[in-house]
Amino acid sequence: MLIPRPHQRGACDALYEYWGEKPGSPLIVIPTAGGKSLILAMICKELIESYPDMRILIVTHVRELILSNFRELIGIWPFAPAGIYSAGVGRRDAHAQIVFGGVQTIGGKADHIGHIDLVMVDEAHLMPRKSETQYGQLLTGLRAINPDLKLVGLTATPYRLGEGSLHEGEGALFDDICYEVSIADMIDQGFLCKPISKGMAAGYDLTGVGKQGGDYKQGALQAAVDKADVNSAVASEIAAYGRGRRAWLLFCSGVEHAYHMRDEIRARGFSCEAVSGETPTAERDRILADFKAGKIRAVTNNSVMTTGTNVPIIDLVAFCRPTLSAGLYVQMAGRGLRLYPGKDNCLFLDFAGVVRKHGPIDAIVPPHMRSGSGEAPVKQCPQETGGCGSLVHASLRSCPDCGYEFPVNDEPKISAQSEDVPMLSRGDATWRPVTKRVFRFHEGKNGKQDSVKCTYFQGLSQFNEWLGPAHGGGFKGKTDRYWRDHGGHRPFPKTPLEWLERQSELQDTAEISVKPDGKYWSVTAYRVSPKANENTIYQEAA
Repeated sequence: MLIPRPHQRGACDALYEYWGEKPGSPLIVIPTAGGKSLILAMICKELIESYPDMRILIVTHVRELILSNFRELIGIWPFAPAGIYSAGVGRRDAHAQIVFGGVQTIGGKADHIGHIDLVMVDEAHLMPRKSETQYGQLLTGLRAINPDLKLVGLTATPYRLGEGSLHEGEGALFDDICYEVSIADMIDQGFLCKPISKGMAAGYDLTGVGKQGGDYKQGALQAAVDKADVNSAVASEIAAYGRGRRAWLLFCSGVEHAYHMRDEIRARGFSCEAVSGETPTAERDRILADFKAGKIRAVTNNSVMTTGTNVPIIDLVAFCRPTLSAGLYVQMAGRGLRLYPGKDNCLFLDFAGVVRKHGPIDAIVPPHMRSGSGEAPVKQCPQETGGCGSLVHASLRSCPDCGYEFPVNDEPKISAQSEDVPMLSRGDATWRPVTKRVFRFHEGKNGKQDSVKCTYFQGLSQFNEWLGPAHGGGFKGKTDRYWRDHGGHRPFPKTPLEWLERQSELQDTAEISVKPDGKYWSVTAYRVSPKANENTIYQEAA
């Protein structure tokens, strides 16, 4: 007997409680890979067992989702009175009691389907508010037949690019969120695998790429990203990181880009296929079946595997498509979060800077809810320069915990380098090789002491640490240990300027240990390159 997970049972119960209190159209928000298909199946079975005359329509836009939702219901209820109405599937069971439909097929066919009591929309974030769309035509037609029609939406991202929250504002199709569980909770409870990320040396230059509909213009984006030398560098890094992983999924910036990246991966000795909207259905099914079975190491795609893709074996996701859409970022990331035997985590390679743009996967706030520049809405009160370390909303000018005044920065510009930021706002420390280290003078604010800003480079990724030769207490002690461990002579420097003048005394830093800390990385330890002795020094940086 199948036992639902607590959040699946909780979602069903929350919906029934909502209907008992108010008549609106609610949303159920469940992370990608959180088991929405079973929730849909449970609702269908329980409602029809309680109301035998009820008719239910489950509608979505992806053929694979239609089939997986239908199969989930049959799995828990083998003789369910269910059918499919979808040209992509090749069935038109318009008069079944439970209809699984594709919106492209049924959008203008409400009269053919007839009286429906409940419509449940999977991937509800894809429903535009405009009434002339396929979803709008369908709902208008069904409500003309049954004015008491109930509507429920299921999604991992309850917002839509350019429109805001699905349940707020003029023309909103939904009234409230009746149940929500976070990605962080799902990971903590062991229902999703842990995401980890690595810094990338390769990245994309988006200078001059315009915007359309709230995201980058597709043609201009592909032209900026799909360059032979960049593709080669990106593929080399993917191959290096992925050598010990079983299944790689690459999100690309266009159809041609997907095929070019396929060829680059193949050139490095790995099996790889590409799928796009132009791929014939039978060929696409074969590729995904082989990918799921582990017969293909990598699959590249353009905009076809962001929803409806259930391939739990995926343990590496490469972001090769920049996007301004937080929802698209979450959907892409979700492809790698499913559990699979022997899969401890999923590695995310962020060539496109989407993690920096939108924040850690468990701490995203969509663009319409942000203030200021539109960058990810979390910042850290820096302990190194007198703050307390609290994570606060990016719009605040001072820390509510300690009063630290944040400097006012110019709006960030899109750069050619990729960003190295944590996929989770918390996590384990990992070691990174240091290719270069730079010390800079850091002016103190509001009467605070000046300090030294130390920047470590791994390729184009940067990690910062602050040192205080003019400070006192523990900060001064940490700074003096750093100087000593790196071979500096006594007496210790007493000012940042003295540190910079004497920096040639210091040995190189070979590696640093970094740990996700909110939106940023914290340097937790370092290993020093030996100069006068054979033993590498290891010292906690905290």
